[in-house]
Amino acid sequence: MIPAIILAAGLGTRLRPLSALRAKPAMPVAGQPLITRILAQVAGANVSDVVINLHHLGHTITTLTGDGGHLGLRIRYSWETEILGSGGGPARAMRLVDGDRALILNGDTLTDLDLTALVRTHDESGALVTLAVVPNTEPARYGGVAADATGAFTGLVPKGAPEPSWHFVGVQVAARAAWEGVAIDRPSDSIAGVYRALAARHPGSVRVAPVMTAFDDIGTPADYLRTCLAHADAESGSTVAPTARIAGGATITRSVLWDGVEVGAGAALVECIVLPGTRVPAQTRWSRVILEPGSPATEPLVATPLG
Repeated sequence: MIPAIILAAGLGTRLRPLSALRAKPAMPVAGQPLITRILAQVAGANVSDVVINLHHLGHTITTLTGDGGHLGLRIRYSWETEILGSGGGPARAMRLVDGDRALILNGDTLTDLDLTALVRTHDESGALVTLAVVPNTEPARYGGVAADATGAFTGLVPKGAPEPSWHFVGVQVAARAAWEGVAIDRPSDSIAGVYRALAARHPGSVRVAPVMTAFDDIGTPADYLRTCLAHADAESGSTVAPTARIAGGATITRSVLWDGVEVGAGAALVECIVLPGTRVPAQTRWSRVILEPGSPATEPLVATPLG
């Protein structure tokens, strides 16, 4: 199987305040870090060589993944002192992989996609880039990918546009040649810009591959909560960290508790995210908020609406 690149350098701006503590791929999803879930997927497709690009809070990822030996993988890192963006990041990481092509997976998206089948589709088409897509059923929320009747990429469709489009699910196969000329030492064009230019130079070289897959795109805290709950339900897992301490009479309903949380007696949490070190006072009630420690002197507990 070909090597894989996992894109994990993003700032996670829309996921604050969670992303102020950990890089998005390091966040727990039903008892297992997001990055570990993605690595298990690529290992299950007989991928053994992985490159992860890093920038924001990269150490919160590397402490989980190390050299990959405990996961049956060889993991190397493409560090970005200055974030290179969605175009420059993959271009730089591609320099580290062996071979002429690689799977590229977003580090904030979970799918059950058949990776082997996607690679086969890519190889059979002769494309330089193959994007795994599903029909865009939420155009008011998501922009989409446009393609002609043959599956050749023709551009992007903005959010809210009336024309049909495809939703990119965060997994693609790309040839090394697709990144020729893209800067790797400074922020460069977005990946969409790279692909538009590539398709203009070589029509038909960027293609879409319609797939059947479930996927979770963790963009906001509400997305994160929904993803954690869905995986806990499907896997009979837990969204409460083992180190969380819950006093008698407290009730936890469809909430995510990170490590080191303390919930006082009789407190109630409904669809909340509780960040490390938070002490939820006894006999308090919270619904659809993010709870985190504040300043002991002024505001011991900070509650941010989940939206």
